Amino acid sequence: MQNGNGRTGNAPRAPWRAAGLRWQGEEPVLEWWAPTTGSTRSGALPLGSVAAFGVGADRRCVGVWRSGRRIPCGTNKALDPSSRGARCGACARLDRQYSVAADTLLDDPRPYAVYLAHHGSAGIKVGITAAERGLARLLEQGALASVFLSEGTLPSARRVEHLLGVALGLPDRVATVRKREARRAPGNSEERAAALFAHAALTRELPWPEGQTRRPDTVVTDHCAHYGLPDAGLRPDAAVAALRPGDVVSGRVMCRTAGDLYLSVPSLGLVLLDTRLLAGWAVCRTEAGAPFSAEAVPVPRMTEPQEQPGLF
Repeated sequence: MQNGNGRTGNAPRAPWRAAGLRWQGEEPVLEWWAPTTGSTRSGALPLGSVAAFGVGADRRCVGVWRSGRRIPCGTNKALDPSSRGARCGACARLDRQYSVAADTLLDDPRPYAVYLAHHGSAGIKVGITAAERGLARLLEQGALASVFLSEGTLPSARRVEHLLGVALGLPDRVATVRKREARRAPGNSEERAAALFAHAALTRELPWPEGQTRRPDTVVTDHCAHYGLPDAGLRPDAAVAALRPGDVVSGRVMCRTAGDLYLSVPSLGLVLLDTRLLAGWAVCRTEAGAPFSAEAVPVPRMTEPQEQPGLF
């Protein structure tokens, strides 16, 4: 796995930090950021490759991404190692001021698309995304399959989202724990396509709000092959707990879904790494054969329906 900790000539090593996992086209990359210079770079995570990195001395706020660049945190705030959020309170509030998900960005002139996302046994949800983002939004949230229904203005996309929620009982969010549970037995692409076609057909019977243009064809896209998620599913043996300074995380990449990595670790079996726990940590390169030393705990299982703590 490429990261930002190599040397160029005799130049000193830059203080690179993990900035998070994002989907670039149809492939995920881990992003690395040098706060002192503002430089960023990314490392691919191809299936079957070995990911190996060491955790540095501390974890700091990653700041805010705005207009194609990362704006550093004004206080370089230290973060709780157990937090799945990589921003301090002030930066999180600033980020939400420009958030479509939080309904604070109401005058965005870009076209917005309405979609249905299949999450296996967790169900089908309705959502919206900037049309220019294409499938990236679906891959980021870990949808197993999806279909785009229409495109138009942001206010009209919100109206369609609300319409489908009321008329068809579709939620606009699915809890992460339910998505992970669904990956244990995701079924096959034919089953997912049939469910999405059926729901899309029902939407044709509804009056579409002005400002959204329906797509003429129903095209279902399955995402499991991009993730490396087999029809038989994945059942991790353990999950990485809160990281600590000096920890080493290493393993062969077996699956990449949303912000989760499934790593094959010789001493532990299949290990789930939520990369949100990694974001903000100083990181360094380790040898591919370095032993895994991060704390691993049993994978939480869903015993009953739970409410989603945050959007998407």
